[in-house]
Amino acid sequence: MEQTYMKERPVFPLLMGMALPMVVSMLVNALYNIVDSYFVSQISDAAFTALSLVYPVQNFVNAVGIGFGVGMNAVISIHLGAREQERADAAASQGMFLAGVQGVVLSVICIFIMPRFLALYTDDAEVIALGVRYSTVVFMFGVMVSLGVGFEKVYQAVGRMKVTMVSLMAGCVANIVLDPIMIFGLGPFPAMGMEGAALATGIGQTLSFVIYAIWYFVRPLGVRVSWRLFRPEARMALRLYSVGVPAVLNLALPSLLISALNGILAAFSGAYVQVLGFYYKLQTFLYLTANGIVQGMRPLVGYNYGAGEMGRVRALYRLVLALSAGIMAVGTVIFLVFPGWLSGLFTSDAATVEIGVRALRIISAGFVVSAVSVTSSGALEGLGKGAASLVISLCRYVLVIIPAAWLLARLMGPDGVWHAFWITELVTAGVSLLVYRRSLRRG
Repeated sequence: MEQTYMKERPVFPLLMGMALPMVVSMLVNALYNIVDSYFVSQISDAAFTALSLVYPVQNFVNAVGIGFGVGMNAVISIHLGAREQERADAAASQGMFLAGVQGVVLSVICIFIMPRFLALYTDDAEVIALGVRYSTVVFMFGVMVSLGVGFEKVYQAVGRMKVTMVSLMAGCVANIVLDPIMIFGLGPFPAMGMEGAALATGIGQTLSFVIYAIWYFVRPLGVRVSWRLFRPEARMALRLYSVGVPAVLNLALPSLLISALNGILAAFSGAYVQVLGFYYKLQTFLYLTANGIVQGMRPLVGYNYGAGEMGRVRALYRLVLALSAGIMAVGTVIFLVFPGWLSGLFTSDAATVEIGVRALRIISAGFVVSAVSVTSSGALEGLGKGAASLVISLCRYVLVIIPAAWLLARLMGPDGVWHAFWITELVTAGVSLLVYRRSLRRG
């Protein structure tokens, strides 16, 4: 199947056709994150704290699957742009095999380490027990996450965004519907508490994978996942991981950041850890929406880069930057106007709500400028320049914000941690523009 429309259609309608299905699915996914957290918070404050502490590891597992999938997406798109069908098929086939292996390995490791990991952040036996109960069930579905994301990136690489939208939305809707049923026990289902929340998540992830698999066998695709090409070859594996590993680190670094900030904030009060937890749930509405635009851009810049259409690559970058900045501007207004209502979704404690109001207003100062780093990082991944993208993420999630949060917390108290967010976004935006422009000049 020819994908030449990726270099022939006008840039704006082309991007919208690719990105809007992803934006819709990302918004549904963001809603799932909020609803999931809301129902868990109804169990108890300890349950929500446990979920917040498990989140970094859960995010890391997702990051490995998505990051490696980004590598698959970039390599497939570049080969398609260069009209190398056999190599595109090999990238898809070997990528799916490696994704499955990674999923199994991560499931085993994460289930094993969670009791010790949770004990690093709390000595509350109830929180640890709830965290272990949730994580044991949710990590059993690690292979479904990896294979589902692998299929997602294959479909995105050939421009089949509507399939991705349907699959992701079906999984998220199933999760949202099953959450209250399995947590609290409705109809024939027993009340399973934390295990119910985890099982609802796993079932939703499995449903997404099943839809991808059925669709693949029913409808033809621009690339083939073939048993004949499953066996990894060193050259292809190296190319997949050369983009995939930096992308994994890009996505996993927020987990490191959250764990580091949890450690800093826990020294003041558990309420600050809770506020950080629900901030990250809320900000997913913004960053997942922007990420939907970026996901629509990746295969387009990869294909046009492979086809030598650098003018279209630059036009796509500018368009995505403007759209992402608009999304972040809307988010800034919402966080400034409704911080009390947003905080009240996750806690009824007046003191915690007050902390949340202050945190959301301070952090939102950096939203609009963060569009620069989000867009630049995504464009570089689409171009197959994973190492350059990693430089941006290291600045955003480690090199600037963690030292800034540590220092400012000692100078200003916990508010210093919130100020570290917008300071980091300003610094990283400058670095992002420099790295992107230098990478583009080098070709």
